Amino acid sequence: MLVDRLWPRGLSKEDAKIDVWLKSVAPSNDLRKWYQHDVQKWPEFKKRYFSELDAEKEALSELFEYIKKGKVTFLYSAKEQLHNNAVALKEYIDMVLS
Repeated sequence: MLVDRLWPRGLSKEDAKIDVWLKSVAPSNDLRKWYQHDVQKWPEFKKRYFSELDAEKEALSELFEYIKKGKVTFLYSAKEQLHNNAVALKEYIDMVLS
């Protein structure tokens, strides 16, 4: 499941083996541009992103339907492996489900 708002550069939709592109759970364009993968902004990014997710009830409902069906793998295009929206989304989901 791709959880980015933008399609990854250099990857054609025909060649990609992506089952679902759930743009609605990705950070807003404004938040994405503000963050710019600046690790110093990570705590504030998560706070703002979690607030956005709280407001996306329909998108979250769709996401949780996929999760109920079985294993979900979040795909993302960021080079940073520890501080990206997929990591934050996983943390958010773990919080909601606990």
